[in-house]
Amino acid sequence: MTPNQRKNLLRLLKPRHIAFIGGADAETALRSCQRIGFSGNIWPVNLKRNVMCGLPCYSSIELLPEVPDAVFLAIPTQPAIDTVRWLAEHGAGGVVCYTAGFGSDGKEGGESDQALVEVAGDMAIVGPNCYGVINFMDRVALWPFAHGGFNPGYGAAIITQSGMLSSDITMNQRSVPLAYMVSAGNQSILQLEDYIDVMCELEEVRAIGLHIEGLKDIESFSRIALKALKLNKPIVVLKTGTSKIGGQLTISHTGSLSGTNELYQALFDRLSIISVTNPAQLLETLKLICISGIPKGNRLMGFTCSGGGATMLADFAEKLDLEFPQPTLLVEKDLIKKLPAIANVTNPLDYTTPIWGNPEKVTAVFEAAFEDHYDLAVIVQDYPLPDCDESKPYYLNDAQSFIHALSKTNIPGILCSTLSENIDQKTREFLIENNITPAQGIIETVNAIGACVWYHSQRSFVLDKVSKKFTILDCTSDLVQIDEHAAKAELGAAGINVPESKLVNTRDVSKAAQQLGFPVALKLNSQHIAHKTEIGAVAIALNDRLEVDKATLQMQIDVGNADPTLSTDRFLVEKMQPKPLAELMVNIRQDSQFGMVMTLSSGGILIELLEDAVTVILPAFESEILNAINQLKISTILNGYRGSQAVNKTALVNDVKRIIDYAIKNKNRIAEIEINPLFVYSNESYAVDVLMQLYQSKSKPTTAKLA
Repeated sequence: MTPNQRKNLLRLLKPRHIAFIGGADAETALRSCQRIGFSGNIWPVNLKRNVMCGLPCYSSIELLPEVPDAVFLAIPTQPAIDTVRWLAEHGAGGVVCYTAGFGSDGKEGGESDQALVEVAGDMAIVGPNCYGVINFMDRVALWPFAHGGFNPGYGAAIITQSGMLSSDITMNQRSVPLAYMVSAGNQSILQLEDYIDVMCELEEVRAIGLHIEGLKDIESFSRIALKALKLNKPIVVLKTGTSKIGGQLTISHTGSLSGTNELYQALFDRLSIISVTNPAQLLETLKLICISGIPKGNRLMGFTCSGGGATMLADFAEKLDLEFPQPTLLVEKDLIKKLPAIANVTNPLDYTTPIWGNPEKVTAVFEAAFEDHYDLAVIVQDYPLPDCDESKPYYLNDAQSFIHALSKTNIPGILCSTLSENIDQKTREFLIENNITPAQGIIETVNAIGACVWYHSQRSFVLDKVSKKFTILDCTSDLVQIDEHAAKAELGAAGINVPESKLVNTRDVSKAAQQLGFPVALKLNSQHIAHKTEIGAVAIALNDRLEVDKATLQMQIDVGNADPTLSTDRFLVEKMQPKPLAELMVNIRQDSQFGMVMTLSSGGILIELLEDAVTVILPAFESEILNAINQLKISTILNGYRGSQAVNKTALVNDVKRIIDYAIKNKNRIAEIEINPLFVYSNESYAVDVLMQLYQSKSKPTTAKLA
């Protein structure tokens, strides 16, 4: 986005005047703008009409009183391009191009799309093929449908790649504070990150919500996301759409473990972007951030008037490493005095129905509980239906007590319903006026809290550590796999442990095995074989010369039967490694969008059985590597399962970091390294099997000499 496009985007978002160009669709959009209460000038443009929505029509844009700050454009493709050209030449601010019929990336309509880009100049173009923009703060709607939206004077800026989802969000019945809504459409000119760039600087924007199917420029998006992070404007993203990793790297195991979605999740983690799985979670998380703010820790105080509610809070929170610390001794004694005899002093606290709705007694309980230190407080309440609301004053009394007690602290507060629909609009807005988040759904609430706690911790790490730019290389060159001996020679030279070995021809296999010492492993050494086990090109645990000779002959037969072109007289004889405590897979590869990435997983035969993998964008710090290891299911074994020996994770992290450093140092040559398995012992690890691919145009693999 150029500086002039940036200025024009602000003109589009906060216009003095708007032109609506077109017929029925423009009329609907104009009516939406009138309904929201826009106070500036509105100019309908239509050659065949005299009046639109009670306003006189201009027959052409040339007759407008001024060049407009904002335009809603709903006319056919070619006239739309001609209109944009005129507007750009005369200094208009921006256009919401509702017009469909455009395309990109060689799809149908691509030529029209390119023509639009060429004539747009420095104008801010939203779309094409989009719903448009709503500014809830200044009451501006360039939007082709009726819409809702709650705005208490601040809110979230939501940017979506789906017009219908953005419309649905405006109609939500969750009282989510909304500041801006953008349906980005084709993003022919303005990208998602361009909207973030502008909106994260606006004081009224407290969080940014994204719905994305994909990103066009990872590096640009990352730069702007870090800007928002520095300004402490949390980004919450709902990523939809699935795909498999590109075909260049499918010979490795990683394609089944780490596809595009895993790479996006690694990107979000690296940028401290909160990732959610559904629209309800997106809205509840944004609501919590906008109203209550980000808690500074994971220590929660919970209140319920039900043992079931207390149990659910505790159960769901435990899965997200949220803590409900038990009251200290002094506070416990004070609570015993203030609670009914049937109550148990725990956190979450069921303060029980005998004092329910009694402001004096309930307030005293809440205030006593807050004598201990917490980072956030939550109370569970489900309000009655309108025709059953004789008990509602009791609920409101307890809510008032919660608000009063919380006002004497400096921590955020949430009132959540067990079921999402069980807080009415009037109650929601009452709570928001008192800076309490009306969270809807106990699972959504706890997930939102967990996400915000993670954001607070991750933000500090990212701002302190993640300052290096992503390295995006040309990944279009042809790839060549080098043989295992050559790959291990490179790793060994970089200080990475590999088994002692000899590269020999058939007649010297037995001799090499005897020199190394039994037991040994025998492998056919060829750059054309990716997975040796599948064609019988590997034999392990050979204990004497007879077994070695037999395995050599059988291997030649098996490989010849599988594919005669793979037969070779070059064998890799390796000293067998002792049984490890665990096996891992380490894969480092280049991705055309995300740069260099690493996937860690359970190794050996467990790699696809457990589907136990974590993807990390590189470079990575020791703490990120340790976090990835701890996320694996196999980490239980690494910790010393049922009395077995534990792995020194500091040593393991250092070994993985050494592999990463080697790959980064050679990033212009190496397309992929896969170590599977990496044998893990208590204080060291060994790369037992290695697959390595190089960019052919950047490196010519040499033929290793025989021992």
